[in-house]
Amino acid sequence: MAESSFNPVRSRRVFYIPGYDPIHPRRYRELYRKEGAAQAAISGYRLALAAKQGGGAGGPYGWHVDGAIEGGETRADFEVLVWSDIVRDSMSNSIVATYLQLARTAWTYIASGALARLMRLRKGPVIAALYPVLFLLLQLLLALLAAWGLGRVLGLFLPPWTAWLGLAAVPPVLGWFRKKDNRFFAYYLMHDYAYSARWKGANPPELEARMAEFAERIASALHQEVDEVLVVGHSSGAHLAVSVLADLIRQGRVPDNGPVLSFLSLGQVVPMVSFLPRARRLRADLHFLCQRDELTWVDVTAPGDGCAFALCDPVHVSGVAPAQGKRWPLVLSAAFTQTLSPARWKELRWRFFRLHFQYLCAFDAPGEYDYFRITAGPQTLGRRFAGRAASQSRIETPVNKFTGTA
Repeated sequence: MAESSFNPVRSRRVFYIPGYDPIHPRRYRELYRKEGAAQAAISGYRLALAAKQGGGAGGPYGWHVDGAIEGGETRADFEVLVWSDIVRDSMSNSIVATYLQLARTAWTYIASGALARLMRLRKGPVIAALYPVLFLLLQLLLALLAAWGLGRVLGLFLPPWTAWLGLAAVPPVLGWFRKKDNRFFAYYLMHDYAYSARWKGANPPELEARMAEFAERIASALHQEVDEVLVVGHSSGAHLAVSVLADLIRQGRVPDNGPVLSFLSLGQVVPMVSFLPRARRLRADLHFLCQRDELTWVDVTAPGDGCAFALCDPVHVSGVAPAQGKRWPLVLSAAFTQTLSPARWKELRWRFFRLHFQYLCAFDAPGEYDYFRITAGPQTLGRRFAGRAASQSRIETPVNKFTGTA
């Protein structure tokens, strides 16, 4: 429903779509509890969180928040739209399979020209994409050096042919790195990029089926007596949200007299998918959604987040912006260097994965962007950013080679 006049939000449904993350969704509840309390103390408002749990891997999991913010009291009902089971199933435990994924993924991005064009946008997320490739190759090199060294030692005491036995050192060396991946994240990131590259940007059937379930959950909320339905897509979850919301609007499932529909994309990595040759569905959804007046779409990133395509308008850079009639997204910066204290920025600056989640966390000096005001405050997303100009440093250059849509 389009907004016509200001009415305080007293009740809100929030649907959070995570990125490529195998972790149980309770992580997001505890993050909201901890960081919300910190932001409330800094900003002088009140948040009270109560747990809500139910369902299996694909069932509803969430929490309730009562907010006393900006002179209003708001009840927010959160739900995590879970696809972590799909993520876990896609992550091979085999070292050999991971190296095969490496070869396939590198070939997909290099041969299609996507990698070179992504470099013209932001080097940070491209470096993040290259990191697992280079580090896994380094691990293999170290394993082969260990094998060579062991072979030389064996050759000193045994017949020369026994030098080949040094290859026995390769599996334990690679296995050690695999066990330590909770520190290196090379396997995790490799699986992440390989998931989209395997289908060259198309959605696999199991993901399409789960997205249809997400649409059902959101459609149901749009017929409830709440003031706003807010969809939050973080990281890879942003491009899933684009397609889910495009489907809902195309199907006529957004009622004219229902709650206000809002979409907040955070730390998006849309170009990593939309630049692939078979991402026709996503490009069509971007083209469609950017013109609709059934919703408000605000995209928040920060140049300090090296894992996101910061301030890149996902519609324009994907090459699917219409000649006329584009309304969304409103591209804004979370400006980490300004909203985090110097000490906090120094602490987090090189913790890339932690910074990628900063959008869901407390800020020392929050500017216009405050995740907790948005999700538990008395203003809709559209009202909160009404009249706000897009970031002047946003990137709108259409550099995508593949612009075909489904």
